[in-house]
Amino acid sequence: MTSWLGRLSAEGLSAGTIRKVYLVLSMMLDAAVADSRIVRNPAKGVPLPRQTRKEPRFLSADELGRLITAAGDDGLHIAVLGLTGLRFGEFAALRVGKLDPVRHRLTVSQSVSVVGSQMVWTTPKTHRTRSVPVPPALTARLVDAAGGRDRNDLLFPAPMGGPIRLNNWRRRVFAPACEAAGIAGATPHDLRHTAASLAIAAGANVKAVQQMLGHASAAMTLDVYAGLFPDDLDAVGRSLDGLVPEMCHFGGVDVEKQGAPASTRAENRGKR
Repeated sequence: MTSWLGRLSAEGLSAGTIRKVYLVLSMMLDAAVADSRIVRNPAKGVPLPRQTRKEPRFLSADELGRLITAAGDDGLHIAVLGLTGLRFGEFAALRVGKLDPVRHRLTVSQSVSVVGSQMVWTTPKTHRTRSVPVPPALTARLVDAAGGRDRNDLLFPAPMGGPIRLNNWRRRVFAPACEAAGIAGATPHDLRHTAASLAIAAGANVKAVQQMLGHASAAMTLDVYAGLFPDDLDAVGRSLDGLVPEMCHFGGVDVEKQGAPASTRAENRGKR
């Protein structure tokens, strides 16, 4: 089993792909064990290649603005993805009735993606419905886009009807917009990262960003975006500094004198 996984790696398969192949095989072997066809699953305990996390890319507000403009009539798609942080499947599954123009919210309760040649509808990744904030100026554009349509209609249907397919949208909208805006190497998922970074820059705390993105926990949010949140350690040190004078003689050590410059300590010795 280990040598087989090694051959897959030598053939150029990524760690993520190898893990998926292994998972399918292991599930088949588990079924064989349950059916008494084999005694045990030989895939259990086999070491898997480590999957490294790709560093997220964050577009600046200026870059996002250029991308929206370059997309023309489809710029609203990029604005929604880049300012709300929806996963693409969640965006494609949005219905008109999920827009609340009074509270400036989108309710995310479904996701749609391509499996084989079929569009498969599921719940969001964490299987939880969530409410996502929308900038008021963007709400007005969404209200215009939804005007005159039934609440069960897709908010952003594909040109030929039905939900938008990611690969088609990438080729038809995103890639040309990136080229026109002079933004190289970006992916549609980078719009989700961009929404998170802009929210954090605007002062959103980790719990708010977690809810906005639909992460299972705040720990998951911090795992990806910890570097974007302000570092409070310096502030902690400054706050505790006010307590030091009250404790300057603990343990027989004069903290004020110990922390003073060498020249000051020499002057103090001269006065004794």
